[in-house]
Amino acid sequence: MAAKSKQYPDAATALAGLVADGQTLAVGGFGLCGIPEALIAALRDSGVTGLTAISNNAGVDGFGLGQLLETRQIRKMISSYVGENKEFERQFLGGELELEFNPQGTLAERLRAGGAGIPAFFTATGYGTVVAEGKETRQIDGRWYVLETALKADVSLVKAWKADTAGNLVFRKTARNFNPAVAMAGKVCVAEVEELVEIGAIDPDHVHLPGIYVDRIVVNAIPEKRIEQRTIRQPEEN
Repeated sequence: MAAKSKQYPDAATALAGLVADGQTLAVGGFGLCGIPEALIAALRDSGVTGLTAISNNAGVDGFGLGQLLETRQIRKMISSYVGENKEFERQFLGGELELEFNPQGTLAERLRAGGAGIPAFFTATGYGTVVAEGKETRQIDGRWYVLETALKADVSLVKAWKADTAGNLVFRKTARNFNPAVAMAGKVCVAEVEELVEIGAIDPDHVHLPGIYVDRIVVNAIPEKRIEQRTIRQPEEN
């Protein structure tokens, strides 16, 4: 019997019947680099609310996950860096948005642990700071560590450069960032890609994430790829 196709015609269809109120979603990207633009927009349009979003940051005002903040669809963020979003700041300081702050490496490892079936791990990062408040600490070989729990998501949304029809993914340069760990941490993973090829077109040695972690694929051939902070050299005076 032929395997069910993982390809969906558009982002809205890929999320249909999958996302629901109150879910925990993990979303790939670092700033605006490697974010699943079409999937985030479709998530906004779905109207689901009360979401917990696991993501390194929350995009910027009006783009990326910032769109879901504007529509009040996110109840809680589990993040590392949130400094580029004024609406995030306003909601957090106003008591409208919960925030679970993580050192960046800790966030990455919590996601990786969730995907690997590791329930928790000890790290020295954050010991003696507010990050460690309320958490178990332990001294090992003369050094103090903080116990951090794994992160898992109901749905993972990731962005890759290329996929084959089996879901094997190839990421492009720094756009890989959190995406592989995010994909592994979700019960169901939806991948947004720029190019879809047949099985065998990608050298197995070039696969960054095996298709076993990817359940649905949607093609967005021309994403906007907005630049978060554009810096240019000033013209030289003659």
